Amino acid sequence: MTAGFQLDALDLAALLCSRVCHDVINPVGAIVNGLEVLEDEDDASMKTFALDLIKKSARTASARLQFARIAFGAAGSAGASIDLSDAENVARGFIQDEKVTLNWTAPRLFMPKNKVKLLLNLLVVAGSTIPRGGTISARVTGEAETPTFEIVAQGTNSRIPQGLTGLLAGEPDNGSLDSHVIQPYFTGLIARAASMEVKVETIDGGSRLTATTA
Repeated sequence: MTAGFQLDALDLAALLCSRVCHDVINPVGAIVNGLEVLEDEDDASMKTFALDLIKKSARTASARLQFARIAFGAAGSAGASIDLSDAENVARGFIQDEKVTLNWTAPRLFMPKNKVKLLLNLLVVAGSTIPRGGTISARVTGEAETPTFEIVAQGTNSRIPQGLTGLLAGEPDNGSLDSHVIQPYFTGLIARAASMEVKVETIDGGSRLTATTA
């Protein structure tokens, strides 16, 4: 099904760039702050703290950029396939932290690029339903060309954000988009490009997203 709402390609690119910048600006800013502390402080404990901050923030920024390269970027030439093991690695780097635990169950195989992009973007959507953290469980079954994705997010005060279903369907509630909601809209675009259908439902203690071949 083709969505009625249409977004200009340049606007889509601009909003996605804003989203990526939003994801990396905090760790990059923390690196700058750490470097300033190293320059200005003579206290050994403060220098150690600054170095730890720089190391942690650099790892975070790198993980988020590696994730964005596959989830939002080209990640290879047209028609390329991506190893699900690589998808798992970037997903863990991006998602798993002190607030969220990622459980991943998937076969070892290469999958068409757009299907992998959809899987990664669904993980981000799932994360938006557990604002206070929790557990995200991703399960991939089926063949590379006709997979089924099931992602369950569970956590305290889990909720499906208002307008999420419409965004995934390509129909934003208010008829407009900004960088805060572009990611689920983009997820819907990828789903349709991959000939897959996404469904969202509330379950006990959380939510479940499924994607199947349309």
